[in-house]
Amino acid sequence: MGIINFFKNQLSQVIEWKDQSADLLVYKFRSDNDEIKNASKLIVAPGQGAIILYEGKVSDVIDTPGIYNLETDNHSFITTLTKLRTAFESEHKLKIYFYRTAESVNQNWGTSQAIKYVDPIYKFPVELGANGNFSFKISSATHLFQEIVGAKDFYTTAEAKQVIQNRFPQTMSTYLATSSISYQTIDSQLGTLSMGLKEQLNVELQNLGFELTDFKLNGTIFDADTKERINKIADITADALAAKEGGLNYVELEKLKALRDAARNEGGLAGAGLQLGVGMELGKTFNDQKVQIINNDPNTDPVVQLQKLKLLLNEDIITQAEFDEKKKGWLEKL
Repeated sequence: MGIINFFKNQLSQVIEWKDQSADLLVYKFRSDNDEIKNASKLIVAPGQGAIILYEGKVSDVIDTPGIYNLETDNHSFITTLTKLRTAFESEHKLKIYFYRTAESVNQNWGTSQAIKYVDPIYKFPVELGANGNFSFKISSATHLFQEIVGAKDFYTTAEAKQVIQNRFPQTMSTYLATSSISYQTIDSQLGTLSMGLKEQLNVELQNLGFELTDFKLNGTIFDADTKERINKIADITADALAAKEGGLNYVELEKLKALRDAARNEGGLAGAGLQLGVGMELGKTFNDQKVQIINNDPNTDPVVQLQKLKLLLNEDIITQAEFDEKKKGWLEKL
């Protein structure tokens, strides 16, 4: 069997990547001593390409399906049988690496670290996670082979996915910081974000020999600190709307709330003022504010006054009895 195999290895070969797996991006064709004989046939199937590495250098890249003749210095019998001093091994090494030209589709991704940027409207730091899916392909087989794969016999889709996905967080942070998209509208602009991020990511990925053919940002989730900041803004917004409905501005509403808290304090208005560091004068200011809002000026619009009374009741600044008494008086003026 040994002598039969020896002579069999001197014959021209048919070289092809059979049973191509979607899990592999690059696959080295196995050949004894990397001595592919002259006049061997190389078959490149659809969805495949081939890198020819001859005498240590990339001599050709084939990206079109077809059958190709190989011309090397490894002539059958003559080359091998004259290499007695090198144990019948030729120094004319020819290696063939097949690579996947078809897209690798529907690769799920999620950020393993927080994406950080400053909200362009509210100017507070935002941290969020994101997820989606993407498709990619090899855009430069030579660059990928020389810079990433090297001398490995195979390179998997999973390895490429990890390399690509590691570029997502920093690119997304930079893009969000310069896109003027607030946390309030981020979920409504996922499509726009996806297209912009794909363009930005491809600028970087081309240096690795890859290209995103599709990229989707499907959802985001804010971290706990960001949610707390968002809730505070939501509360302030709701209070501002409530104040507007009652004919007040936000500052006036906050004064009324302070008045309510002072009224509940054991020390009364004076005690509340001392706690806030403004002394007795603060209590007087709040008290004047309350009188102003619930006064019975005959020239004041009764509807506006009723709205203010309702706001005072909702904020527990006046009691239900006080509200009913004042409401009766304003209703009589309608």
